[in-house]
Amino acid sequence: MRSMKVLAASTVLALAGLGAAHAGSHGEAEGPNQLFVSVTSDSVQTQGMSMVLATRGMQQGQEPRILLCGDGAKMATEDYDAEPLQPAGATPQQMMMNLMNEGVTVEVCAIFLPNTEYTEDDLIDGVGVANPEEVAEYMARPDVRYFSN
Repeated sequence: MRSMKVLAASTVLALAGLGAAHAGSHGEAEGPNQLFVSVTSDSVQTQGMSMVLATRGMQQGQEPRILLCGDGAKMATEDYDAEPLQPAGATPQQMMMNLMNEGVTVEVCAIFLPNTEYTEDDLIDGVGVANPEEVAEYMARPDVRYFSN
């Protein structure tokens, strides 16, 4: 079973790489240039793959924006704990922080803090709290592509 998971992850990474090569050989790809990534899963592998895809999208010229909700929002807290994932050798939070260092906006859902024991002080530096009205306007834009898990 483990080899199937490794094969699936390798295939996704290879396809992401081919997409980057294809976009580079024919100029910018047509379509949305904004990538809205919503993470709700508590699965470390799912969170990690979301960050890998956001990174690949950025490398292909898209501008990612990440919204963390429910169990996925725990990834934005200082007490988040996960083992590094291979082949990246980093946790999903570390991958997310790398994206933030590149200017990617990361926010938790507006309802996360009021409905948990977490406060804004528990969020890692640079993570904001989403404004539902602003996020809804962003999502309605035709240049935004969605990825959710």
